[in-house]
Amino acid sequence: MTIRTFFRLFAHVQMLPILESGEETLVGGQAVMEGVMMRAPHSYCVAVRKPSGEIVTEEMPVARVSEKRSYFKWPILRGLGTLGQAMQLGMQALKFSANAALDDGTKAAESKVEAKPAVSSWMMNGQIIFSVVFFIVLYKLVPLKLTEMISTFAPAIKGQILFNLVDGLIRLTIFVGFLLLLSRSKDIRRVFEYHGAEHKVVFNFESGKPVNLANAQSFVTWHPRCGTSFMFVIMLISMLVYMFIPVQGFVAKLAIRIAFLPLIAGLSYELIRFAAKRRGSFLSILTAPGLWTQRITTKPPSDEQAEVAICALHGAMALEERQGGELVIA
Repeated sequence: MTIRTFFRLFAHVQMLPILESGEETLVGGQAVMEGVMMRAPHSYCVAVRKPSGEIVTEEMPVARVSEKRSYFKWPILRGLGTLGQAMQLGMQALKFSANAALDDGTKAAESKVEAKPAVSSWMMNGQIIFSVVFFIVLYKLVPLKLTEMISTFAPAIKGQILFNLVDGLIRLTIFVGFLLLLSRSKDIRRVFEYHGAEHKVVFNFESGKPVNLANAQSFVTWHPRCGTSFMFVIMLISMLVYMFIPVQGFVAKLAIRIAFLPLIAGLSYELIRFAAKRRGSFLSILTAPGLWTQRITTKPPSDEQAEVAICALHGAMALEERQGGELVIA
């Protein structure tokens, strides 16, 4: 694996929660490397454009976690189950897309045998471990350490509320700054364009209009169910939760921030779910910053990129129809 491939995969893994829609919906998707993954209620399809220009797909039926385990229908737990499955499918789609996008066909042509995948399972597992550590360091350890350092010069913020407010604001600043830094990369900009293509096609489907290139390109690139909005809500909710946990000491505070991640993710899922159904409610205001941040994580796609997103949607819908189930949320 080249250094460029390593960092492309690393950036993609870091952005999985940002690029995917983790909510149980009729249709949702995720941008991957040179492609898009789309999900129907019980189907999955990822479409990728290879360097040759050919679009390749991978599809499979997917059971909803709430159908396999009834307790995943309960509040908080349903969010964890849905997000866990979304991340698992996202990694699978990313692996397929990486191997397709990095395959220019030259090695297979030269050796006259089928080329080995550029990205293996152990490489992906290594990326997951590295990315989890990076996430904890960047969004938990660094903001906490910086806040403690600031509190030595400004003792007023040592109080429970102000300390966690400053800690949260630093975390949000790092989050937005990291996205802006990534957006300067040519490779990542293409991912954000595919992210925009995914949103446009989902909007097209939800509008009831025929899903085609002209209709899809008429919609905006930011969507209320985007993972970017979800990440923003997680950071706002975590700020509030930490304010009500009176622990002292750097290690204890760091441990709480890690241990409470599942609870905060579950609460954030419920908030996003509520806000999506009641667009004019007060709680929906909390999701607004995520929509603003999507100006960074989504870019207008080319027709060729939108075509890939449409192909992924058609693949997922065709598989859904072949399974014979009604196109409804279970």
